[in-house]
Amino acid sequence: MGAGTGPGTGADTTADGRTITTRIPARLDRLPWSHWHWTIVIGLGTVWILDGLEVTVVGNIASRLSEPGSGLAISSSQVTGTAAALYVAGACTGALFWGRLTDRHGRKKLFMITLAVYLAATALTSVSFAPWWFFTFRFLTGFGIGGEYAAINSAIDELIPAYYRGRVDLVINGSFWVGAVGGSLLSIVALDTDFLAKDVGWRLTFALGVVLGLVILLVRRNVPESPRWLLIHGREREAEEIVTSIERQVAAEKGVPLPEPAGELVIHQRASITFAEIARTVFHDYRRRAVLGFSLFVGQAFLYNAITFGFGAILTKFFDVPTGHTGYYFVVIAVGNFLGPLLLGKLFDTVGRKVMISSTYILSGLFLFLTAWLFGRGVLTAGTLTACWCVVLFFASAGASSAYLTVSEIFPMETRAMCIAFFYALGTAAGGISGPLLFADLTGTGKVADTVLAFQIGAGLMCAAGLVAAALAVKAERRPLEDIARPLTAAAPDTP
Repeated sequence: MGAGTGPGTGADTTADGRTITTRIPARLDRLPWSHWHWTIVIGLGTVWILDGLEVTVVGNIASRLSEPGSGLAISSSQVTGTAAALYVAGACTGALFWGRLTDRHGRKKLFMITLAVYLAATALTSVSFAPWWFFTFRFLTGFGIGGEYAAINSAIDELIPAYYRGRVDLVINGSFWVGAVGGSLLSIVALDTDFLAKDVGWRLTFALGVVLGLVILLVRRNVPESPRWLLIHGREREAEEIVTSIERQVAAEKGVPLPEPAGELVIHQRASITFAEIARTVFHDYRRRAVLGFSLFVGQAFLYNAITFGFGAILTKFFDVPTGHTGYYFVVIAVGNFLGPLLLGKLFDTVGRKVMISSTYILSGLFLFLTAWLFGRGVLTAGTLTACWCVVLFFASAGASSAYLTVSEIFPMETRAMCIAFFYALGTAAGGISGPLLFADLTGTGKVADTVLAFQIGAGLMCAAGLVAAALAVKAERRPLEDIARPLTAAAPDTP
């Protein structure tokens, strides 16, 4: 056994660098669920709650910001238009920028930095005194959040045992809607001038995001670097120490010996992987999987825009719901969104990825087609339309969350963060740019037929994505990441 290696890891030196034989991935995957895994979920997964809080709060306080006495000379359309577009642009840019750095410099370093960027930008948003200041820090808030997606999804998939990976990933991504519920309720209180002045309430909503972020930052300090990432970057001693520490904690908690790990991996360590190699791997070697990722992200992006973009306008124009009451309806559909991943998540690990991904996409599309038909016939009320949306989004949210799970597990480890970033940016751009441009025109006309068409477009793309998943989805349930997509640095077990 070479110097600097621990139990289960052997190493020798070749002309191209160090070659190690390791059982560390298998040791991580055979662990039973423990308190330590809950620490990972809380430390890493709660950022989606912040994202949901951010997006919802800004949408709900738009009218208040535009009022005289708000302390900010800005129009409602600038908040929901310019500022929202800049947040989306920041998220897309941040995902790509930080995603590449995450693959090069590690998961932990980047998920600490990106959270710090989010915290600083949100804090500075709360003290906005002019539109340009508000716009600048909305972009930078999105820039931090976009980077979080790449770093966090990578770390979660590489630390959570294969047996639980699907359900955990789905619930964490679905927790965005917990933040959306919180943002809606928080906005109701913050906008009540009986409690808070016009120029104070909206600032406090951003300040609360900072407080929650600081709590997450403190918990996140205890989350280790991904041992899988350490292995391929020549830091197997650190990987060994981390995994041994985790095993001791889990064994002490369970009070029984841990099962033996099954399988080992031979890796030629490399300092970095070129961008050209990443692109060739994803779009040439794994092009069918790239088509799958593209389809899933675009399908869910357009479905969500078909429903949620202008949902308030639909309620007010067609059902005479007062503007101040639309937030209550949003809380209801947000709850439906979260229940989908929560209740269906386990099935992605038991029934399987292919069946569940395709069925959640197709079912949500079919139910949206039904909703469009009922809406067109004029038989729905504000309450029954919201109920229909809940059913659609119950399945759609599980499907959309599985899109993030899919692109984070079906490509080689060296490309993982960049793949998450690329497909996230693609989906966010489709949903945040082309989607609103299309659906704003359709839902804004006040014509029933145009709104029906908006629903049908979203439903059709979701069904199409489901059919692609039925043909191309990978059976990744309960399988080690290294079996789903062999690392680029991996060699045959008998390589000297």
